Amino acid sequence: ARGGCLFCRPASFTPFSLRAADRLDAQIRRGKALLLKGRFQSFLGYVQQETPTAMATDHLIPLLARILDDPDCLGLILSTRPDAIAPDLPDALARLVSERGATCLVELGLQSIHEDSLRLLNRNHGLVDFLDAVERLHEAGNLEVGAHLILGLPGETMADMLATVTTVAALPIQAIKLHHLQVIAGTPLERLNREGRVPVFTWEQYLDLLLVLLPHIPERITLHRLWAAAHPDVLVAPRWHWLSGDLSAELLRRMIERDLWQGQLADNVGHSAKESVQQG
Repeated sequence: ARGGCLFCRPASFTPFSLRAADRLDAQIRRGKALLLKGRFQSFLGYVQQETPTAMATDHLIPLLARILDDPDCLGLILSTRPDAIAPDLPDALARLVSERGATCLVELGLQSIHEDSLRLLNRNHGLVDFLDAVERLHEAGNLEVGAHLILGLPGETMADMLATVTTVAALPIQAIKLHHLQVIAGTPLERLNREGRVPVFTWEQYLDLLLVLLPHIPERITLHRLWAAAHPDVLVAPRWHWLSGDLSAELLRRMIERDLWQGQLADNVGHSAKESVQQG
């Protein structure tokens, strides 16, 4: 309604198995057939497209319950905006997964703690929305909380990115996804890139950045992702021509070489959102 995020194009992260016209049970069957491929039996229901928690809680919970009805489903992952956590959602969600003996991770797209960057990205939420959502989800109990962060936003320095990572890592969260900024075809960011206003990382620069940031992330936090991987058909820049596994091996080699590890410089005790704001 307000133009969308500067960097976002749904085609860049839409699973090939997803057909919007399919009923929910058909989506589950198709996803299991195409993604598990007989190699795995169990799965987590990952609800990502658009903003799933914008739906009214009394409509959303029954749909999530249907996903959990599948005997192979171990739990849920909800990927959403921090300003789209309704007041009644955390308790209802915690109650559902508790009753089913399942797990649930709520991933909140923050991208940056810096208000100038959030305005540039046209996110239409602020840091306070994220802090409030984390606090309420944490207080509900039986829910894990994660954060999405984008590294390399125009105008942000190394110190800015480190501040984002350390601020978020001090909160009562269990997971972080780090993404390097990618320019996707058909987005407003692509126009800025053509004008030379969007510098992007080389793979060497990005690994060097991770070597600075990872020691500040407590070992209690699971890193679900260290870089993004848009499909080559929609990716404008950067193009690294690395397989993810090979890039992981190179990062690990450099960490060993420099005697670095996750949590090396971190306080491994999580704080409440309010405490982190006070400390900041």
